[in-house]
Formats: sequence, structure tokens, C-alpha cells
Amino acid sequence: MIAYSKHTLPNGLVVLIHEDDSTPMAVVNVLYHVGARDESPDKTGFAHLFEHLMFGGSKNAPDFDDPIQMAGGENNAFTNNDITNFYNVLPADNLETALWLESDRMHLLNFDQKVLDVQKKVVVEEFNESCLNQPYGDVWHHISEMAYKVHPYRWPTIGKVPEHVARANMDDVKDFYQRFYKPNNAVLVVAGNIKTAETLALVEKWFGDIPAGEPVSRQLPSEPAQVRFEKRINHANVPVDALYLAFHAPSREAFDFYVADLLSDMLCNGASSRLYSELLKKQQLFSQIDCYLSGSVDPGLFVIEGKPSAGVTLERAEEAIWKELDYLLNHLVSEEELQKWKNKMESTIIFSEGNALNKAMNLAFFEALGDVDLINREAELYQKITPEDIQRVARQILTPENCSEVYYKADERYGVTSLVQETPSLV
Repeated sequence: MIAYSKHTLPNGLVVLIHEDDSTPMAVVNVLYHVGARDESPDKTGFAHLFEHLMFGGSKNAPDFDDPIQMAGGENNAFTNNDITNFYNVLPADNLETALWLESDRMHLLNFDQKVLDVQKKVVVEEFNESCLNQPYGDVWHHISEMAYKVHPYRWPTIGKVPEHVARANMDDVKDFYQRFYKPNNAVLVVAGNIKTAETLALVEKWFGDIPAGEPVSRQLPSEPAQVRFEKRINHANVPVDALYLAFHAPSREAFDFYVADLLSDMLCNGASSRLYSELLKKQQLFSQIDCYLSGSVDPGLFVIEGKPSAGVTLERAEEAIWKELDYLLNHLVSEEELQKWKNKMESTIIFSEGNALNKAMNLAFFEALGDVDLINREAELYQKITPEDIQRVARQILTPENCSEVYYKADERYGVTSLVQETPSLV
């Protein structure tokens, strides 16, 4: 059980405080309700760009790294489809340093043309390095645009094309900042060796006078159900062939998300999982196989990816996956096997709560979902899952008509991509 207190400042900032006297450290975590889904189709990659710009200095702190390091701490950030998260870890005695820095960039970010030009170049180079020059690096560009036709998940967090960030001007950047990086669009979590009353007073000191922004109103289009199997073949400069099967999955807020999450572990988490033990160890059809959920707030994706063993074609490897999925859809998992995966999941949850940083980030995320107390109920939700739930959700999502597939074929025809639509064999 993670104890916390919740407060909302007059400007709308949600504040969560968790006392943990097992550590000499403190964590200041700021989550903004802004991600790739909040971007315009012709201006993608902006949330990721702002992850960089928010380290470019503010009115009273021209450099963010030096003050944190001088206080004995460290900081970093990440962006995904739904949120942008900044975190600071430092000795609890120096807590106020992190609060000062986060409040200054929430209210007084430095809009300097040189900083913008530098960070745009950094982000474009990151796009080129991670997506264009890295084997399989553009896979999420293919998967996203195949699986999503109307929802903004149809482009990845890094952006649709690097030109969108490269063309960003100061007006674009200021507008994005004014819309999303405001106290009423954020969750602040302070965790560690702190006292609630003292911490809340410091939060009010540094954040209480920041004006609220206009309420963020989202009317994102719902993605219609996929009704046809889609397959894209890339002849690419990759070391070995690879395949990716992406199925539409439940939203992060749904009970069925937990069912699908447990199902992904059952299929591919470790040596005793079904696809790993049968297709990699026993039949030796794969040199690598994995599956996972995207975990996005709106309905996301359940992905199976693998690299066939030498001499095994992508078609043979894919056929073996569908055969295992077909068996799963038609045979109930045993209570014994299911309980094993429930126990592993519970251990994972307990381990994730082992330090103040993880607890702070989890508190912020569940508050962003709309129910912070989920942090204390997740293990219970997994334990409620039945064999019938596993089969029901598997039948809903692990079907050909709900699947978008990408092949990477390593051959001399680099850059040639074809799109075909067909139904795979289930035998």
C-alpha cells in the first residue's frame, strides 16, 4: 500500500505527496497532459521537441543540469503518445532546488531563437539516427499508419517526418507551450524523505502564483474497428529478416487491458512462456521473439515481434505464430498456469514500488488516468482474471482481421515497399 495525500492548488495544479523515510532522497516529478496525440497532423513531433526545449533554460535558470548536479541530484524526462514527464532525484535536504527549477520552466521558459535552432537540430538528428539509419528503426512509422486511420496515434512520438520539427518557428513553439505547459494541465508528485505539511508549503511557495492556462479540451476521434488484415513488406537494409504483428488492444483504463497484459506475459515473458518455449526453444524457428502492449491511454496495440532463425522463412515463422494463437483461442488456459503468471505480475508490481522515483512516476501516471488509487489496486485486478477472461480477450483481439503486419526482408532491393491485404492461414 502506497500512502499519499492529494491537494489541488487554486491554479489547478494537482499535487501528490508521498512520505518515504527509507531513503535520504527526494523526487520531484512533473507530468504534463500532453503527448503526440495532442499534435496537429502537419506539426508532429512537437511534444518530443518540448521535452528537449524544457531543458533549454528559463528566466531564472539558464541551465537546468548545473543546479541539480550541484545539489547532488540528477534529472531527466520522457515523452510518449499521451504524456510528457520530467523527474528530478536529489537529497531531500535540497528539495527546494528541484521545485524552483520546475516552477521556473512551467512559467518562465526561455524562448531563445538560438536554443530553438539547436534543439530542432538535435531532434532531427535523433530522428535520422533512430528511425532512418537504424535497422528496423522506422517500424513504428509503418505500424502506426497501418493500424490507425483517424486517431492521432497514427504517427509515433518522434514525429511523422523530421521536416515538421525542422520547420517549427517561434510562434508555433510559444503557442504549444501556452496551451499545454500550465499548472492546470499538470500533476506534481513529491516523494521521499519529506514531511507533507512542509512540502506542501514549499509547493505553494513556488507554484501557487503561476497563472492557470485555458482548459485543454480534447475531442479526439475514435478509431473505428479494423475489419481487414493488412500486411506491408519492406525490403530493407537490415541484418536479418523480422516480422511484427500489431493487434488493436483495450485502452489503459479498461479491465481488459490487464487481461491483455497478462496474456502478453503468458505468450512471451521468459523461458516458460508459450511462444518462447514452443517456437524458440523447442521448434527453433526463432532466434528472438517478444510481445507487449503499447500501454497507451486510448486503445493501443498488442504487438508480437520476432526474428526467424537462419534458414527459416518469414512465412514459416508467421504460420507457427498463428498456429499457437489459434490453439490459445480454442483451449482454456489452466488455473495453475494462469496463477503462475498472476504471481509473476504481482512480483513485478512490488518490485516497481521499490524506490521513490518509480512510486512518484506511477502516482503521477495513475492520477493522469483519472484514478490515482489504481496504484494500490492493480495487483488485485490481475488476481481477478479468470481463464475465461483470457480466452475472451484473446478471441477479441488476436484475430487476422484485427491485425496489421510488417515484414522486414533483408535483401538487395533496399527501399522497396509493397502493401498487400490478405488473410493469413491459421493452420
